[in-house]
Amino acid sequence: MVQKIPLYQHIANLAGNKTLVLPVPAFNVINGGSHAGNKLAMQEFMILPTGASSFKEAMKMGVEVYHHLKENKEGLELQKAAIEKAGYTGKVVIGMDVAASEFFSEKDKTYDLNFKEENNDGSNKISGDNLKDLYKSFVSEYPIVSIEDPFDQDDWTTYAKLTGEIGQQVQIVGDDLLVTNPTRVAKAINEKTCNALLLKVNQIGSVTESIEAVRMSKRAGWGVMASHRSGETEDTFISDLSVGLATGQIKTGAPCRSERLAKYNQLRLGSRKSSVLPQSTPERSSEHQWSPTEPRVPRAWRKKMRMFPH
Repeated sequence: MVQKIPLYQHIANLAGNKTLVLPVPAFNVINGGSHAGNKLAMQEFMILPTGASSFKEAMKMGVEVYHHLKENKEGLELQKAAIEKAGYTGKVVIGMDVAASEFFSEKDKTYDLNFKEENNDGSNKISGDNLKDLYKSFVSEYPIVSIEDPFDQDDWTTYAKLTGEIGQQVQIVGDDLLVTNPTRVAKAINEKTCNALLLKVNQIGSVTESIEAVRMSKRAGWGVMASHRSGETEDTFISDLSVGLATGQIKTGAPCRSERLAKYNQLRLGSRKSSVLPQSTPERSSEHQWSPTEPRVPRAWRKKMRMFPH
């Protein structure tokens, strides 16, 4: 029997999810890491317009901050300045995808922050504990709410230390750590390794397993961020996936280029349909206790996050 319903509704039905949510977009605005032509060791620096009252306003904030980024400086400092210039201090916050496995040395168990330097003498190799302390200093100095892949994918111990120390105020996201695999998600929940899942359907291989990973994450009180992959096309499936599974967050690049804008435009279309999601939502308080069907974010910054619920 053919059901004439939107894709996001079909996904929600598969997951038994009664709450539809437009996600907060995490715009990747500065690239570092192995594939960027600069010396930044950390892979992605993102902005999240958590103070927006609607998805439309979130897009506006993202575009305006993005266009204030014109130089290649230290990522966090530049983002902070761009947010201030755009007039969105307190409304736009920062996320990072470190991809630390890229600069982890299995040989001596260190992280080389100068791994992209031509004449690297190894003087900037640091231990996992020292890298952990570096993240803590970032969080105290900049409006950071999300750190993805802060350590090597097999460095479970240091992950757990960081989550234990700052997990109440910052989202620690597992991508390489979890690979959207329910088995690894279960282990991370048990060991309190992180507190958020990066959802990539083609990483685990099926929608069924992806739904299970999301369910497990939400039951544990984790955040969930749907994500694109490298080599994306203009296919908009992950936009519907994010709404249908009420992930609350989506990462699909900067607000430019057709393969990225197609996904944001799909979400904007959804935001204009009264049967889907309203344009605004009342302010949430830090005391608000979310139901199991609602997206989860660290308690300390719930009051900053708008989820644009149905």
